[in-house]
Amino acid sequence: MSEKLPRVTAADVSRVLEQAGFSFSRQSGSHKIYKNKKGRRATIPYHSGKILHPKVLTSILRDADLTVEKFKELSK
Repeated sequence: MSEKLPRVTAADVSRVLEQAGFSFSRQSGSHKIYKNKKGRRATIPYHSGKILHPKVLTSILRDADLTVEKFKELSK
């Protein structure tokens, strides 16, 4: 069984992505787009203070090629 997803905000996710080697590329409306050196792209719907839906977080982690364990490790 996979590990349970943490309840996080968009700001938390952007911090973790930056630690994982992603950098802010651009913004389109309320979506912030991050890219890494390999060309992977992860889009975060950015609404201050709102907790991201677990399915949205799963999608971001899949796009960034991060596991839940790695995400939790980087978020500490």
